[in-house]
Amino acid sequence: MSSTASDGGLGGVRVVVTGATSGLGAAMAAALTQAGARVMVTGRDEARARSAADALGPMAFSCRLDVRDERSVAACVTRAREGWGGIDMLVNNAGIGMRTVNPRFMSEPQPFWEVSPAGFRDVVATKLVGCFLMAREVVPLMLADGGGRIVNISMNEQTMVRRGFVPYGPSGAAVEALSRVMEADLAGTSVTVNMLLPGGATQTGMIPDEVPVETRAALLDPAVMGPPIVWLASAQAAGVHGRRIVATEFDTPR
Repeated sequence: MSSTASDGGLGGVRVVVTGATSGLGAAMAAALTQAGARVMVTGRDEARARSAADALGPMAFSCRLDVRDERSVAACVTRAREGWGGIDMLVNNAGIGMRTVNPRFMSEPQPFWEVSPAGFRDVVATKLVGCFLMAREVVPLMLADGGGRIVNISMNEQTMVRRGFVPYGPSGAAVEALSRVMEADLAGTSVTVNMLLPGGATQTGMIPDEVPVETRAALLDPAVMGPPIVWLASAQAAGVHGRRIVATEFDTPR
């Protein structure tokens, strides 16, 4: 980690957050910068990424990133290293929701055999393949630099197997399996891997338009991800490895 990191503040810890222009990613990027981290805000839309980074202030900068494309991944990681000299934490958050394959997935669940192959591939490529490509690019650099942290954003187990949730649910289950393998491969090294999930449905752009107002009011605020992601980036979490942290159940360890 950055030599300036300390308890009570992140002191310039260098963090790359994928899919950080909205939803959970934007909330985590905001919490990290507010705690003193330097954050690379990434997204497929360059203008949105730049706008989101500008809104966070001087501790953030942007990079257009398509996590499905290893060339885009390599270019973004290179930019972070050139700008910062290294990367202390990677937050694998980028994902595509069910709306892309079924805009009415809550009220009219679609059986898996009606999901288009293109829609299936896009969701899996973004969530699973993107997680793999980012970690594959970053981890060797972290090992060479003496350490780092990977946080993979997951989902509730009920969501993974919920009726009508192909391919979103299986993509999350696959990320959890990948995370466990990453944990095993990195055991005993200077790089840690942990999972973080909200603990329920959140108020993001993934929620269908037809969801009633009263239901929306009960959804989690994406800001619930702030305290655990800040802790995971802090000196207090040094050596924490192989944890599956639920944000709604998180209480900062003393």
